[in-house]
Amino acid sequence: MLLEIPETQFAARGDDRVAYQLLGSGPRDLVYTTGVWSHLDIFWEEPAALRSLRRLSSFARLIRFDRRGCGLSDARPLDGGSMVDHWCEDLLAVLDACASTQAVLLGSIDAGPLLLEFTHRHPARVSGLVFVFTSACFAARPDYPQGHPAEIGETLIESVAQGWGRTEFAAAFDPSQADNPATLKWYTKLHRAMASPRAVVENLQISASLDARHILPTITVPALSFGRRDQPLFPAAQSRYIADHIDGARYIELPGADADMLWEGADEIHAAIEEFVTGKRPQVDAERALATLLFTDIVDSTKQLARLGDAVWREKLDQHDRLVREAIDEHGGRLVDAAGDGTLAMFAMPSAAIDCAQALHPALAQLGLDIRIAMHIGEVELREQGRIGGMAVHIGARVLGLAETGEVLVSRTLRDVVIGGRFEFRERGVHTLKGVPSKWPLYAVEPPSGNEEPESASLRERLRGLRR
Repeated sequence: MLLEIPETQFAARGDDRVAYQLLGSGPRDLVYTTGVWSHLDIFWEEPAALRSLRRLSSFARLIRFDRRGCGLSDARPLDGGSMVDHWCEDLLAVLDACASTQAVLLGSIDAGPLLLEFTHRHPARVSGLVFVFTSACFAARPDYPQGHPAEIGETLIESVAQGWGRTEFAAAFDPSQADNPATLKWYTKLHRAMASPRAVVENLQISASLDARHILPTITVPALSFGRRDQPLFPAAQSRYIADHIDGARYIELPGADADMLWEGADEIHAAIEEFVTGKRPQVDAERALATLLFTDIVDSTKQLARLGDAVWREKLDQHDRLVREAIDEHGGRLVDAAGDGTLAMFAMPSAAIDCAQALHPALAQLGLDIRIAMHIGEVELREQGRIGGMAVHIGARVLGLAETGEVLVSRTLRDVVIGGRFEFRERGVHTLKGVPSKWPLYAVEPPSGNEEPESASLRERLRGLRR
């Protein structure tokens, strides 16, 4: 299903405007919030986030908003109200603007106390609560050992302050994406757009002081709480506490350390949310997308390992991996897998993938590495943690097995998509691909003529930096 970015609208709160987006047309309303910080537009730029929005809006009318003070909304008013007061006012204004009389509230990260406070103030507007890796109280109390001791809480807040908007923090926040440069780049951009480091720390200190545990026994709507086993910021014990203190609430604990619900266990999380909202366990077909696939492979890697030895070869592989990752990122692709001496990446545009491939050959040659590259375009299955599968992946891998050193070998499918453009191709015969029906004409992309491509020059500059 193609999901178009909805128009951003603005709900009135006095003289202020609160940005919100409305998508889907399900019979029930579902509010999805990441708590204090968000940015409606940039969230759409990450494929995993888009898949999440597609799933949620497939069974409900999905409402998202930026509270005043962040994202696309106006600044917080100087009226003496607290951050919690303003957050609740903003959500109420958005619900009214959407003509939503009652909604399920879904919140992650620091949204726990906010969801509880809104439900306490406006119980008639809430039909259910879903807590995803969040808590009712961040800090420890005499009767609440599940909270963070003061010194640990201060250390966590300081780590956020120092790392906000940097890839190191993004990788620590969602460790499953630590080796995915495209996702880390998106996340750092999202963080910087949401708030400055100082503003984040100020609000974290407020959030860390909140204690909404007293509201838990008063909740009468159905509730679901997810915990993440190894999540340090919002540990599973705090998520379990929520479920233990709401009558009839369900608790689901998942492995991993991601603070978000977009990658680790995403299918299980979204299926459980759908069942909670609709009352029916979903029968979900694998999501699919059209993608250009780029495969690379180092030629004679075993022989080079034997000749150079483990230490030298490891260093050379590290340089190879860095250059390949940067090239993929520069050309708008996403690294899917980097195992051993090969990589797999996916691109939205085949021309960008070819440009990336043609930049890689001369750049890696300066490292003394010869590679072969293959490309194919087709539908892929989108799996958890950014992985992909399907026949298109198998076809691309089989084409790679026929590629020669220094070559960019492509399927006829891909050639036909870009034919008539700026690329030239040489026929490489008709081949049988093991396990793939029919015979496949293959084509080698001719090397670029004329001046060196800017992308290749950029990679060579990086190469010189690596070798200094």
